[in-house]
Amino acid sequence: MVQETAEGENYTLVTGVFSIEGSSENLEENLALKGTAVQSSTYSTWGAANAIDGIRYAPGLASSCSHTEYDLSPWWRLDLLDSYHIYNVTITNRADCCSERMTGVEIRIGNSLENNGNNNPRCGVTSLVPAGSSVSFSCGGMEGRYVNMYLPNIQEYLTLCEVEVYGTVQMEAEKEVNVATWGTANQSTLYYDWYAENALDGSNYTCSSTMWESDPWWRLDLMKTYSVNRVTITDVPDCCVNGAEIRVGNVSSNVSSNPVCAVVSNIPAGATYSYSCDGMEGRYITVNIPGDSQQYLTVCEVGVYVIFPGNLATERNVTQSSTNGSLISEQAIDFNPGFTQPWSACFSTNVQTNPWWRVDLSFIYRVSIVVITNRLDCCPERINGAEIRIGNSLENTGNNNPICTVISSIPAGVSSTYICNDMEGRYVNLIIPGDSKILTLCEVEVYGEGPLLKRTFLKMKLKSSWSLSDPAVRVQLLSQLQSVLVERGFSDVTLQWSQPPEQEVMRKEAAPAKCAVRKRR
Repeated sequence: MVQETAEGENYTLVTGVFSIEGSSENLEENLALKGTAVQSSTYSTWGAANAIDGIRYAPGLASSCSHTEYDLSPWWRLDLLDSYHIYNVTITNRADCCSERMTGVEIRIGNSLENNGNNNPRCGVTSLVPAGSSVSFSCGGMEGRYVNMYLPNIQEYLTLCEVEVYGTVQMEAEKEVNVATWGTANQSTLYYDWYAENALDGSNYTCSSTMWESDPWWRLDLMKTYSVNRVTITDVPDCCVNGAEIRVGNVSSNVSSNPVCAVVSNIPAGATYSYSCDGMEGRYITVNIPGDSQQYLTVCEVGVYVIFPGNLATERNVTQSSTNGSLISEQAIDFNPGFTQPWSACFSTNVQTNPWWRVDLSFIYRVSIVVITNRLDCCPERINGAEIRIGNSLENTGNNNPICTVISSIPAGVSSTYICNDMEGRYVNLIIPGDSKILTLCEVEVYGEGPLLKRTFLKMKLKSSWSLSDPAVRVQLLSQLQSVLVERGFSDVTLQWSQPPEQEVMRKEAAPAKCAVRKRR
C-alpha cells in the first residue's frame, strides 16, 4: 500500500499490487514449484498439488485448484524440501464461486510439523479476497521449510487456486570442506611411481605406496593449522593400510609425536572409511603403520574435513575490474587459500588505476568482520593500502561506499581479520587507490547478521489533480518506488503493475463554524 498526502483539502489513498523482477535475485523464482503439497482432505480430484501447478486461474480450469472436504479447521501444507528465508507469499482465489471461503486463512511458516505444521509462526491472515484475484503477503524473511494455509476453528472448505512462495535459501550456519588438496604430501619411501600426491588426486585408482619397510608413513602438510573434524581413508584392493594410525598435530620432525586421531582396523578392499577427529588441531596429518615388521603402506585417497563457519560471501556473485589470466574473481570465495596452487585458487587484476574486487551479498547484512587471506607464493605487498568498503550503492562500482578499514599489510599466506562494527550493506568492495596497481589475494570471508529486509511503509506526495487512470502517473509511482529500492540496495530490479491501482478520494470533514460573541460595553 502506498499512501500520499496532497497539498489541498483532499487526500488520496492509492492501493495496488506490483511485482518485482530481478536479474540476480532468487526472489524471482517461485519456490513452491519445487515443493510437494498435502492437505487435510481432498474433495473429488482437487488434489493439494493443484495449488502449485503454476496456473493461477483460467476459465474452465477450476479443477486446477486444491480443495478440501467440509472439514473442521481445514489446512493445506507446502513442503519446500529445504529451509528458506521467505519474503513473499502470493495466494490466488478461485473465480467461479465461493470466494468468501478464503477469508480468515492463516499463513504459517516454520520448520515444525507439530499439529501438521499449523502451530508454526504466522506471517499473515487473509481478509476478503475477490474472486479470481491474487493477494501477496510480506513475510519479512521468516525462516521455514513448511508453508501452511490454515482455517482454525471453522467448519469449512479450503480452496486454493495457486500458492506462490518467494525467498532465498537459508544461509548455512557452517560448511564442511575437504582441505586435503590444499596441502602437499610426502612419504617415507617411494614404490615405483606410486607418489604421495596420488592420494590427493581425487581418484581411487591411482594410489600412493611406500617400499617394503618397517614403520612406513605418509604425511600431509596443510600449510596452516586447522581444527580437523574427520579424516577419510580409501584402501587399495587387497592391501595395505590395516593397523595404520592417523595422527593430527603440529610436530613435523617425528611422525609418531603427534596425537592419534584413530587406528585403522580393517577397511574392505576399495572402500572409504571416515574417522572422527573431533576438532583436533594440527597442520600435519600422518598415516603410519608402527612397528619393526616390514610392510607396504598403500593409500589410494585421503580426505581431511574441516568445518568452516557461515561465510556470507560463499556462492555469491563476484566481479573485479580486470582479470589476470586464470586468476578469476570467483576464486576469492572458494574456501581454498591457494597455498600450493594460487593460479587456481586466488584472484588478481591486471596492472591498472584503482583496481577493485566486489562481492554482492544479494541482501543487506550487518557485517561484523571481514577476513582476508594473502598470497603465499609471491607479492604479498600488493595488498598494501587496500580499502574495504561496505554499503548499498553501486556508484563508482561500489567504491564510494563507507570504509570499514584500510589494510596496511598482510604477511604472505596469512589470514587477517578486520572488525567492521556491524556496518550495513549489500556490497563488499576491496579497492587499491592509485596508478599502476595490482590487486591480488586468495580468499575473502564476510561474516555478519541478516538479511535485513523489513516491511516498509512509504508516504508519497502527489498532486490532487493526478489520476491513476493516467499511465504516466502510474509510471511515476513505480519510478519513485524504484528509487526507494535502490536506496535499500536493490539496484537490479524492475517494477511493473500486475494489478491496476485503485484510488479513493476522500474529503476532510469541515470544522464546525464558531459563533463570534460580542461583549456588551
